[in-house]
Amino acid sequence: MSDTTPQPAEDQEPDNLPAAPGTVPDPVQIGVRHGMFGANDGQDTSGYGGLVVPILFPAAAVRPYGSYFDEIADRLETALVGGDASFGEAVERVVVDRGELTLFVRREHLLAVCRALRDDPALRFELCLGVGGVNYPDDAGAELHAAYNFMSITHGGRRVRVEVTAPDSDRHIPSIVAIYPANDWHEREAWDMFGIIFDGHPALTRILMPDDWPGHPQRKDYPLGGIPVEYKGGTVPPPDQRRSYS
Repeated sequence: MSDTTPQPAEDQEPDNLPAAPGTVPDPVQIGVRHGMFGANDGQDTSGYGGLVVPILFPAAAVRPYGSYFDEIADRLETALVGGDASFGEAVERVVVDRGELTLFVRREHLLAVCRALRDDPALRFELCLGVGGVNYPDDAGAELHAAYNFMSITHGGRRVRVEVTAPDSDRHIPSIVAIYPANDWHEREAWDMFGIIFDGHPALTRILMPDDWPGHPQRKDYPLGGIPVEYKGGTVPPPDQRRSYS
């Protein structure tokens, strides 16, 4: 008995593939990084001091996203219906890059999106794997980024990233500890290292640095060594003063 299943024409692509190359806009350049190690005043013998690298952000993706990403976007859009904000109001843009789905969410709608990701049966992202901070000094009005990684055990390990931004002039992002309690110490670390203030956190105190430590060490404007802190009478000099090349 012959197989009568209809086959796509040779010049017709299946409709379940990711968007073809070229349909996604080029990345957006937000700045330029000079050098590699941050020490520009010393005698650099590595050659990395002359390195010039553009700082690029992936552009918003276009449909179809591919994989299970379209299903997540569609279901989240449905789950937000009737709430305080629609999908278009809550999600600034969708990025698909290096096989990952990232939803850039406006901070005022972060809690609604997180509840939908956790509670909707078709989404069911039970785990928040933590939040990490990033500092982009050249991203005017969005210098601080908080990136959350979620995973669904119910749906076979599906993953989605949620990214939220805040300006340096207003470093506040809602805490999601009431929704994902295990995020407690992750938010404390992001506050300690980057200075992101998670509103509603039960005890937003430092977790790595002493309570009276000035500044937030993983921000790009934080000195790379040479900090005025003594350890048993010794000081830490800046990197370009630690070794002299002659």
